[in-house]
Amino acid sequence: MAQSATDKQQELENERQQLNEELNEKQNLLKQNKQSTRQSLSDLAKINNRLQLQARLINNLSRQIDFDDDSIVKSQQDVRRNASLLDTLKLQYAKSMVYSYKNSSNSDFLNFIFSAYSFNDAIKRVTYLKSYRNYRELQAEDILKTEQLLRQGIVELSRNKDKKNEALQTQSKAKDALADQQKEKAQIVTQLKAQGKELSDEIAARKKQMTKVKTELASAIRKARQEAIAQAKAQADLARKAKAAQDKIDKQNALNAANNIPADNKNTPVTKPVIKPVAAPAAPQQQLALLPTAADVNLNANFISNKGSLPWPIDKGYIIMHFGLNDLPGGLQEDNPGLTIGGDIGASVKAIFDGEVTYTSTIDDMHMIVIKHGAYFSAYSNLSSITVTKGQIVHTGDVIGKVASNDEGNGSIDLMISNDKDNVNPELWLRHK
Repeated sequence: MAQSATDKQQELENERQQLNEELNEKQNLLKQNKQSTRQSLSDLAKINNRLQLQARLINNLSRQIDFDDDSIVKSQQDVRRNASLLDTLKLQYAKSMVYSYKNSSNSDFLNFIFSAYSFNDAIKRVTYLKSYRNYRELQAEDILKTEQLLRQGIVELSRNKDKKNEALQTQSKAKDALADQQKEKAQIVTQLKAQGKELSDEIAARKKQMTKVKTELASAIRKARQEAIAQAKAQADLARKAKAAQDKIDKQNALNAANNIPADNKNTPVTKPVIKPVAAPAAPQQQLALLPTAADVNLNANFISNKGSLPWPIDKGYIIMHFGLNDLPGGLQEDNPGLTIGGDIGASVKAIFDGEVTYTSTIDDMHMIVIKHGAYFSAYSNLSSITVTKGQIVHTGDVIGKVASNDEGNGSIDLMISNDKDNVNPELWLRHK
């Protein structure tokens, strides 16, 4: 079903309001750092976020202007069509009135009726005269209705033009704001370049810390795989023992039956219920090794099916550094194995999906948590405190810790997602903001 103009207009207005709210929020975040004369990568990330939001707002206003242009064209067409129709109706009505005036004698009507060939013909002529009178009345009503539609069309045209002018003014202010933000970004980049030594040291320290995080995550995955394999092996051993015991019982029963030995409670082995064996996954298949139970298989499938719609670990979080290679001021680069997300120091960090806490660690006085989601893992590092323990089952949105400050003095965490073979881009898994 086609979307109505009103619904489309409301959708654009709602989007604009949301963008304005996000812009104000990002501006407040940026103002919080203005107390310090030293610029940081967090400042650069915040201004980049504002630039993206401002561009989206301008795009929204452009679509609003296009929508208003279409509405203006439609209103103009309606006005022209109704004006032309009104002229035609008035002309037809005028001709009808002139004809009626020239033939308004009562004798003419009577002669028209009494000159009928038969009584039925006379009835038809009377009916015709009544229909003609009704037709003239309808003509007058059509003229009044068309005049009303014409007036409404003119009002609607004026309203749409006002909306377009308002949107143009708002867009002009948004473009001015975008230009100011671009200047502000240039100033931040200039200051960061001037702080080249400090920035380089921070990146080196961060690289060292992230190397430790990657090592810890790999260790957590390796231990989880070993535990899963051991669990599967234990289940397989239990199943084999149960099957061997059952085979022995079946063999003794068959021997007794062949020798016509009557069964009694003392000598006849009691048949135990058969325990169905659970096939142990092949060790080389690492993905299968991490899915020893049906519950693990289902959890893994659910995690994959929610790709692109997982919640962010921090409410109102923003990206400081993307996954992969990041170009930084001064020609510096950092290859980020995860996603660095900014937020208020002490803010709650939440699990992005259901799973089991398989690992907790402390790296340079900062805490790290690893949660297993089937054959996938999510790791949260740079936490000031944690509220979960190893082996605990958590659900989507459960608070697992608090945001710590980074080397720049701003709140941030690092989120990593691994598929047991390599790290994947968390941005592709989190819902779009």
